[in-house]
Amino acid sequence: MKPYRRIAIQACSEALAPIPLERFSAVTPHPYEVLGAPYGDRSPYWLRESIIDALLQAQVYLQTLQPNWRIQIFDAYRPLAVQQFMVDYTAQQLAQEQSKSFATLTAVEQASILSEVYKFWALPSHDRRTPPPHSTGAAIDITLADAGGIPIDMGSPIDEVSARSHPNYFQQFAEQTCQQMHHHRSLLKQVMMQAGFRQHPNEWWHFSKGDQLWAWLMSQETQTPYTACYGRVED
Repeated sequence: MKPYRRIAIQACSEALAPIPLERFSAVTPHPYEVLGAPYGDRSPYWLRESIIDALLQAQVYLQTLQPNWRIQIFDAYRPLAVQQFMVDYTAQQLAQEQSKSFATLTAVEQASILSEVYKFWALPSHDRRTPPPHSTGAAIDITLADAGGIPIDMGSPIDEVSARSHPNYFQQFAEQTCQQMHHHRSLLKQVMMQAGFRQHPNEWWHFSKGDQLWAWLMSQETQTPYTACYGRVED
């Protein structure tokens, strides 16, 4: 079990609300809906109301540093069914990279692939004590976009299952292009942390506030126990 999943949750009843996409940039159509992810009557562009307020704060701060740049929304709220769909999809993609089908792999081979998947994708747990971050409505996947809506080069695509996804991956390389991509990632982190978000240790694009991962990171950062205030949204 990942350590953040042991954090206690004192769930609040704050509602989900639509992200005002006109204030940001957004990846549309939504990439998981295109794949067939089962959102039903839910929206991937929803967040808890307070998280939207914090995201707007981050946007304002970004534009003091880079006028006309915007936060680009990739993904936000995920029902559990979508989390399961994307875990299964990612496992199948990794199997296909080995010219295999996930369903035909041995149990050992499947476990090896899933161990890689779960470095980036949270377990689609139905246990209310261990909700996937995105199923709380308090986590968001984002990047930066310029004035024309063109994504800024971050060095790797969102959802890539590799070491390149780690936030500080490009810091180790002296080449100018690598340092530029590290600068872009650092800028994204700076504007989000200023608004109270914290970043997933393995994913440059994933930020949350108020969920278990956030509380665990805050506890590590301050050496003070934190409790999560967002549990799983009722399906």
